[in-house]
Parts: sequence; structure tokens; C-alpha cells
Amino acid sequence: MSVIVTETAAREISSILSQQGLDAENTHLRVGVKGGGCSGFNYILDLTETKKEGDQQWDFDFDIEGGAFKLQVICDPKSYLYLNGTTVDFKDEVMGRGFVFENPNATTTCGCGSSFST
Repeated sequence: MSVIVTETAAREISSILSQQGLDAENTHLRVGVKGGGCSGFNYILDLTETKKEGDQQWDFDFDIEGGAFKLQVICDPKSYLYLNGTTVDFKDEVMGRGFVFENPNATTTCGCGSSFST
């Protein structure tokens, strides 16, 4: 399995790359987890040009606003144990906007959606 990124999330990532003047071809989306948060683990999303030894990598191709957008997603091996099969999406709703994680490995999540436990 892998970590999956929806087209809605990819559209937002493409927009962020453009706004920050980052080179989409050399920038990866790093997903991960770290200890903390109200449920035990916090999700991490980061745009980086650095890929570490042992990172898992998945390449996604999207057609965004009439143009091709290739997104490289990377994840360290320890985080992958918790994120295997997770979908990263983006929501823009009345109560707020941001990236959301649909993690089949999480047994509990907090109300804010940014932390979980297994």
C-alpha cells in the first residue's frame, strides 16, 4: 500500500508551491508522524527538497487547471508503519480549511483531526 493524496489536496499543494516560488520538480511532500498531540501522535506535512535514505516514495500525476502536476510523496520508515493506507485530503469548509488525514490505522482521533492513536 501507500500514502494516497487526493486531487483536491494536490491542487492545494500545487498552489502552495507556486505561492512560495518552490520548484515542483525538486520539491517533495514529506508526510510523517511525531509523538504528541491530544491523542498520542501528530501528523506532519512538509515541503522539502531533501529525501533521506530509507524514505518510501510514491509518485502521483495530476491534471490540475489544464496542466500536468507531478507530486512526489515521501515518508520515513517509522512513520510509514502508522500511515500505510492513509489518504491526505484538503477541506475548505465554513468551519475552517486545511489538510485532513483519513488513517485506517488510527483507533482514536482528536476533535481537531491533527492527532491520533493506534
